Amino acid sequence: MGSPTSREDTPPKAEQQVPAKPDDDEPDEWDKRIFSTGCADENAKLTDCYYEKKDWRACKDEMERFRECWKTQGNDKRTSTKEA
Repeated sequence: MGSPTSREDTPPKAEQQVPAKPDDDEPDEWDKRIFSTGCADENAKLTDCYYEKKDWRACKDEMERFRECWKTQGNDKRTSTKEA
């Protein structure tokens, strides 16, 4: 029943332990692309607006600021963006 070497007393083996997670503060490839546009703040405000309101139509001001930034930074030429 309760021997001195029971499983409850045995520490987990190294391969059973959960590996450490990578540092979440490091920008990933997506973040790097957004920052390279020069419009990361506008993008964050636009996505925050959509997250809160769940309707793009309610975020027209944020979308317009993002579009203006996109054009000002020359991203429309760099990415071959077409005006809808």
